[in-house]
This record gives sequence, structure tokens and C-alpha cells, in this order.
Amino acid sequence: MERPTPTPVQRRSLVESTIDAIRAMIEQRVWKVGDCIPREAELVEQFQVGRNTVREAVRVLSHSGMLEVRQGDGTYVRRELDVAETVSKLNRAGLRDHLELQCVLESEAARFAARRHTAEDIVRLKAALSHRGHYSPEADLDEFLERDRDFHVAIATASHNDALQALYAYFTASIHSHTRSIFVDTDLPEPSLADHQAIIDAIVAGKEDAAAKAAHNMLQPMIDALDKLLGSKPANSQWMNKIGATFWK
Repeated sequence: MERPTPTPVQRRSLVESTIDAIRAMIEQRVWKVGDCIPREAELVEQFQVGRNTVREAVRVLSHSGMLEVRQGDGTYVRRELDVAETVSKLNRAGLRDHLELQCVLESEAARFAARRHTAEDIVRLKAALSHRGHYSPEADLDEFLERDRDFHVAIATASHNDALQALYAYFTASIHSHTRSIFVDTDLPEPSLADHQAIIDAIVAGKEDAAAKAAHNMLQPMIDALDKLLGSKPANSQWMNKIGATFWK
């Protein structure tokens, strides 16, 4: 019998493990915002690692804004969440989770746009939809994805909610390179031009619930189709491995 090819298990570095341990103490509120965390020597004893490991872990968490080093005083907790880790988790999330989050963002952006749009917003939205047009397999996919992105960013802009716009801008940028794989590697249904037109019509009419529902209806068929492919949510990673190891890199 042939011996299986060895599959090395990736080991986390001591620095990464120490970062996780410090982060956990803060997230569990053992060390609260404003608290001075234990001194270096105490952390070395507590985590059973070297001084250089502790220093590097503190440096990383200070750079991310979770900790603040005050020279001659100590190291203090600035915030409970590590922004860098939160972003990393978003980037590592599976396709289904991304589509569900997109559905939430699109729906609420459309709702706010229906409530707050200006005449200039409507002109911009109609122009963006006209420029987007239909998806055609014969057309340049990258150009189409840019046009589609511009349309949805226009809706977020019409929401006149700065926080939502910032979050949506980051979200679309983080998944833009992956969206291409949805067209190339899967059989998920592409939202039609009519689906997008329904959102515009509801926004123009000022119908908040209808706008949110239209945005939801645009993406729900993709989520439903993905559910059928996956069978269950935990199979998400298995399915992604099947369609390509580089899908979410």
C-alpha cells in the first residue's frame, strides 16, 4: 500500500498565539478599555513566552489601535475590538456569508436612498443603470463588473449615510476581485437588469420598504442557489475548495 503524501500542519507562531491571548483578555473584558495591562515581566510569566515575543505582540496590537503604549507609564487598552482582525475575518468569510452581508447592505442602502434621495441622486442612479446595462457572456466581464459596482455605489451614495457609504465602499473593494469567480466558476443566477430597475423605481417613488425588498429580491436567488449547491452552511469551505483553491485569496 502506498503511503499517503505528508500534509504538514501549519503551526502558529508564538507571537500570533500571544496576540490571540492578549486579544482574548480584552474581548472578554478581563482588561477593560482604559485599563493598564500587566507589565512585560508579568505577561512573560502569564503566557510562558519570551520578552521579545511579548514586545512584538504588543507592538502589533498597538499598531492596530487595540493597545496604546505610553512611554514611562505602561500599555493601555484603547478599544475592545481589533480592527485588523475584524477586517481579516471579513476577508476570510465564505461566499454565502458575503452574499448575506451584501444583501443586508444593499437593502438598507436602498431603503435610505428611497427616503433621502435628491434630484441629483436620481439623475446619477438612472445614468449608472443605463451605463451598466445587461450582462452578456460575450462582453468584457471586468468592464461589466466595474459598471455594476458603480451602480450599487451610487445607491449607497444616495443613502446619505456616511457610515453606510464607508462600510459599503470597503466591502465592495474587498470582494471585487472575488466577484469575477462567481461568473466564471459557478452557476449562480446573475441579477437581471429588471431586478436593478425595480430598485430604482422604488427609490424614485420614495417607497422605502419596496426599495429594500427589491434589493433583497435581487440577491436572494443567488443565496438560494448557493444553498442548493452547499447542502448546508458548514459545507461552505468544502465547496470553495472544490471550485478553486485561489477563489478567496
